[in-house]
Amino acid sequence: MDFRQHLYLMAGWNSWCYRRLYSCVDHLTDTDYRGDSGLFFKSVHGSLNHMLLVEQLWRARLNGAPLAITGLDQELETDRAALKLRLLESADAWLPYMQQFPDDGLFADFTYRNLKGDTYALPRSAIVHTMFTHGAHHRGQVTTALTQMGQPTPELDFPVFYLEQRNNERHLS
Repeated sequence: MDFRQHLYLMAGWNSWCYRRLYSCVDHLTDTDYRGDSGLFFKSVHGSLNHMLLVEQLWRARLNGAPLAITGLDQELETDRAALKLRLLESADAWLPYMQQFPDDGLFADFTYRNLKGDTYALPRSAIVHTMFTHGAHHRGQVTTALTQMGQPTPELDFPVFYLEQRNNERHLS
């Protein structure tokens, strides 16, 4: 498997994880969903909002239209259902985003400015990959909060996703 194929799989895994996470988050009361759970962004809502914010921030940079934000805790979406929809749509957009680039575009360096205005360059593929690992990091925090609330948590391991996808492909053949 080459790195492009790996990124495509990671994009699928990222979307799959968000859907599985929401299968549990959707059952939270609004009090549990919005209450301070001791997470870096306080609540489940704050964490999910942060994940969307970072995806939107990077997508805007990559598209040449930087997003003006006040901080990484800025609330993009107050409505719970709208946040879910936007986060799932954002996750689903990574695969088509990558598919538009030939290798020399996907793996080329991309120059951007961080929130302090400092200039950096990273391969575009590394930025995209970071979106998947960033989501994994914060989904882990949300599943910890769910566990502490006595709620069920989804299994989000990549091998579970990979084997499920492979089994689905066999059934379609």
